[in-house]
Amino acid sequence: MSKEKQRREALIYHARPQPGKIKVVPTKPYSTQRDLALAYSPGVAEPCLEIEKNKEEVYRYTAKGNTVAVISNGTAVLGLGNIGPEASKPVMEGKSLLFKIFADIDGIDLELDTEDVEKFVETVKTVAPTFGGINLEDIKAPEAFEIEQRLKEELDIPVMHDDQHGTAIISAAALLNALELAEKKIEEVKIVVSGAGAAAISCSRLYQSFGARKENMVMLDSKGVIRKDRENLTPQKQEFATERKIDTLEEAMQGADVFIGLSLADIVSPAMLKSMAKDPIVFAMANPDPEINYNLACDTRDDIIMATGRSDHPNQVNNVLGFPFIFRGALDVRATKINEAMKMAAVRALADLTREPVPEQVNITYDTTRLTFGKEYIIPKPFDPRLIARIPPAVAKAAMDSGVAKAPIRNWKDYEEELMQRSGNDNKVVRMLHNRAKVNPKRIVFAEAELLDVIKAAQIVYEEGIALPILLGNKETIVKLKEELDFEADVTIIDPRSEDSSEIRTRYAHKFWELRKRKGETEYSARINMGKRNYFGAMMLLDGAADGMISGYSRAYPKVLRPVFEVIGRAHGVGNASTVNIMITERGPLFLADTSINIDPNAEELAEIALMTANVAKTFGFEPVMAMLSYANFGSSGHREAQKVREAVRILHERNPELVVDGEIQTDFALDKELSLNNFPFSKLAGKKVNTLIFPNLDAANITYKLLKGLNNADSIGPIMLGLRKSVHILQLGAGVDEMVNMAAVAVIDAQEREKRKKARTNNE
Repeated sequence: MSKEKQRREALIYHARPQPGKIKVVPTKPYSTQRDLALAYSPGVAEPCLEIEKNKEEVYRYTAKGNTVAVISNGTAVLGLGNIGPEASKPVMEGKSLLFKIFADIDGIDLELDTEDVEKFVETVKTVAPTFGGINLEDIKAPEAFEIEQRLKEELDIPVMHDDQHGTAIISAAALLNALELAEKKIEEVKIVVSGAGAAAISCSRLYQSFGARKENMVMLDSKGVIRKDRENLTPQKQEFATERKIDTLEEAMQGADVFIGLSLADIVSPAMLKSMAKDPIVFAMANPDPEINYNLACDTRDDIIMATGRSDHPNQVNNVLGFPFIFRGALDVRATKINEAMKMAAVRALADLTREPVPEQVNITYDTTRLTFGKEYIIPKPFDPRLIARIPPAVAKAAMDSGVAKAPIRNWKDYEEELMQRSGNDNKVVRMLHNRAKVNPKRIVFAEAELLDVIKAAQIVYEEGIALPILLGNKETIVKLKEELDFEADVTIIDPRSEDSSEIRTRYAHKFWELRKRKGETEYSARINMGKRNYFGAMMLLDGAADGMISGYSRAYPKVLRPVFEVIGRAHGVGNASTVNIMITERGPLFLADTSINIDPNAEELAEIALMTANVAKTFGFEPVMAMLSYANFGSSGHREAQKVREAVRILHERNPELVVDGEIQTDFALDKELSLNNFPFSKLAGKKVNTLIFPNLDAANITYKLLKGLNNADSIGPIMLGLRKSVHILQLGAGVDEMVNMAAVAVIDAQEREKRKKARTNNE
């Protein structure tokens, strides 16, 4: 993607459909006059009076306890420098968004138009009663140190400057694990810190809290090694000034065990790296480019343990592993501050989590057989679902033990369950979907590439590295559309009707006729069909010229389904193909089947649909908890529709006893685990969170998923096709660009899984 195009896309993203990235939404009913009378006058007076009597009641009656202010003056924004408060607002909104999606905290951004420390502190103190915590962001040093220290001393709510402590906490956890692998003691290692800003100072201080010795540390700024005999040092730099008679990074690196980079790209040479001690630990965290290229470093030293700030290499030091969860724990016990004990607890929790077995969901996301504690895995991955259940409790307990918690937690099990519930309302599934596809992108046919939105989707999947698009349609039309979108990549374009494709069209036609000659197909009709894009695209898969296909944007579902069934057909052992939609809901992802194909499946077919859907859930890293839905509950009706579902459940229990599946059951009982536990304690679903719904017929499934999508604005991934020989997925008529991108990612993952199974069969043979 060109820089100009990236610039335009970024501007459009922040401007449309409405400016900005966050908004305020009501959390209470407001539809009636009674609701409004309770929300405002006269009802609102009652909580006001209660809070007047006891200020702590503000946490009971308002949103203060779940609200964090994200505050900056725009003096040190990302890599942009001092760009001012207004220009910093998109970044602060972005930080607020991360608070919400990772820890369900309401972040409210405040941009202050002052570089005066006193004015800044007084302004924050003035607005502090509104918030449960203060996250300081992108404030230049040395003012950042004084501002944070003052606010921590003068306020009774948690305050943290994430630029300082976020990187320190994440890198400290990685350092503890790296030292264990290298069999070195933190008290003995020699540490070089390149950079002397807020993050570097905080990292160095936190490492000392874990035992690193100041005399073993050398810090450098833009002028070289910070020495005791240098003049005009800030108090923070004086704190880390060395007495060693060295001046350069090259000298400092000789014999060093650890390098911490928070400075500039490419300042570490291979020669410097070679001069380090055995099993060197290198955290090159300059963004976007590290102090030394990851691959160059690994080629230079095969004993290196390395981390960067980048997501495309192992061991990413990413602040999102820390700040949302640290504030979550602090807010949940009403901590008066974030102290050293709480930060150290977060470090230990992150380090310990890395050493535990990794959930299959994380392995699937990063397309690895098994992530295990080692040189390429010394810190958890950002998509690890365990983070929210591990870091906040550790921080909360440390707050309680250190005496800064006003509302101690009594039931830790209930608290962890509450935290897991908070993690459900976001698009983690979509992020994981794209991330996994990028690991091994496949050739995906876009069968309707003469349409602008289809080209847009193809452009996104190409530029994001999700897939390698193959565009079918009139070449002249496609080229014009590409030019309109500045889609400059040289991707494959094929017009099935053109003279250029005549030879391959003839070959495909003959192959298709051989497949269908006893099913009414003639050689003439086969040639005609091969001029149609859905037939041609399907034959590309069968011929090995592509790995997957998506279609259906401009045609009714059955019209696209027919050529797919005729060319591709069902996989071996599959009685009926079916589909599943993944709905991204407030309670987490829900797998709904069958949403598009089987009108009135019998019991055997329902059981097969359930098994295939269970496999899809597992493919996406979720252990299926399946409800077989009906209008009746466990034998309450003798009607054949209820009996059909009951028989499907019997088949599943008999043939797959390990599956967590039950029914027939009504939807409300299936989705409310307390309701099911109280009324049907004998059920396999009792007290469990159902994530997979199998519907008794197509009407019920299709109507339900479209209602969820239309009324609740639930994102939908699907319909995902199950039971075919190849990776083909058919869109709903008029699907949006994002839906097409998601389905292309699904097609890639489907192709990846088929490739893995084929290799496994080959190896077994």
